[in-house]
Amino acid sequence: MATIAPLPTAAPHDHGIPFGEAVKVWAKIAALSFGGPAGQIAMMHRVLVEEKRWIGEQRFLHALNYCMLLPGPEAQQLAIYIGWLLHKTKGGLVAGTLFVLPGLLAIMALSWIYALFGNVPLVEALFFGLKAAVLAIVLQAVVRIGSRALRNTVMRGIAAASFVAIFFFSLSFPLIILAAGMLGFLGGRAGHPAFKGGGGHGASGGRIVPDAETALGEHVPDHARPGLGWSLRISGALLFLWLAPVAALLVLLGPDNVFTQIALFFARMAVVTFGGAYAVLAYVAQQAVDHYGWLAPGEMLDGLGMAETTPGPLIMVTQFVGFLGALRQSTGLPPLLAGTLGGLLTTWVTFVPCFLWIFLGAPFIEKLRGNQALSAALAAITAAVVGVVLNLAVWFALHTLFRQVRAVPFAGGTLDVPVLRTIDPAALVLTVAAIVAMFRFKLGVIPTLGACAAAGVALRFLLPAG
Repeated sequence: MATIAPLPTAAPHDHGIPFGEAVKVWAKIAALSFGGPAGQIAMMHRVLVEEKRWIGEQRFLHALNYCMLLPGPEAQQLAIYIGWLLHKTKGGLVAGTLFVLPGLLAIMALSWIYALFGNVPLVEALFFGLKAAVLAIVLQAVVRIGSRALRNTVMRGIAAASFVAIFFFSLSFPLIILAAGMLGFLGGRAGHPAFKGGGGHGASGGRIVPDAETALGEHVPDHARPGLGWSLRISGALLFLWLAPVAALLVLLGPDNVFTQIALFFARMAVVTFGGAYAVLAYVAQQAVDHYGWLAPGEMLDGLGMAETTPGPLIMVTQFVGFLGALRQSTGLPPLLAGTLGGLLTTWVTFVPCFLWIFLGAPFIEKLRGNQALSAALAAITAAVVGVVLNLAVWFALHTLFRQVRAVPFAGGTLDVPVLRTIDPAALVLTVAAIVAMFRFKLGVIPTLGACAAAGVALRFLLPAG
């Protein structure tokens, strides 16, 4: 039976951290997990490393680097990893579930409000303001990721190629990520200097807390050293929980039913969500808006505004997409019930795999240390993500600043081109103000969203859109 190389062991729970106290701490982290993955990771670092000293700096960063290699929201996966490290399987399950629960409830409540009152002028004005802030936030993400990832000409070339591929030729996000990962892996194997990974993904702020000062110390708990059999058993159970509903819907309702389409699409998405929510949102928008017709481009922006203003992973916006997709299809159910089931189904197939990746791979994380080819693949994927997020920013800008966008034939597909005479002056003013606030005055995400929402209400009533 395969096991991790021998390391110092410790008796289970000799760290003295009661499970009940850990549950309270995870609930606190979940309720305050605003600001996207960077803010969520910083929150966990402050609470778990600096305040509680339950885990050391190096172990925290090592776990984070592993989570960055995985598809899905890295902040939630980090919570699962640390919860598992502290209190076995139940610790990981509780930490990961609590991390998404506040966002699930908030997005569901906002989806109901949106469905019931979305045409009310006040609600429309509120989301009009949020769209401008979201555009500024996405642009900030481009700059933030780019400043870290585009270290040389090769990485900048990968970013440019990924933008051209997705914007002009509508190539799928998974294909772009696969190509970049393979290029980076081969470059790393060949020892090309352009593909050498940078530093780890450190948490912002705070002093270094050595592992020896923490509750776990340098020890590896017994439950963190299971054999291959344990990993396969629990992974098999999670794989069944993840895909059994998908298979059941496919058999019972057929491939053309909206619930089956939602389950299949978001199950596929769950395995290609490298690079964070902003990157995969381009893929979701491309499919949900253009292919399936579940929602309009402006509604995609509304959903992202909801996700930005609620706790939890930003990818929770997919719940809103699934909600509207099921709400508007003929399912034989009351529309709001269908929407609720569509949103919950989306969340299930999106987040269950996060537990699978951690429980399958975390016990063998030591084998990933120092793998140059794997680090190079991640570096290339991150560079490609910059181009994908830039595409998302351009797509948002077209549908935020212009009231009409025309699809023109291009390279066997279509290309969105704005109708210049339909530019929205109020949207332009708000967007410029949001960009200045975030880039020049370093205003945070939540204050910017709040200010833009209030300004949107004022502008829409003073200067109604024509």
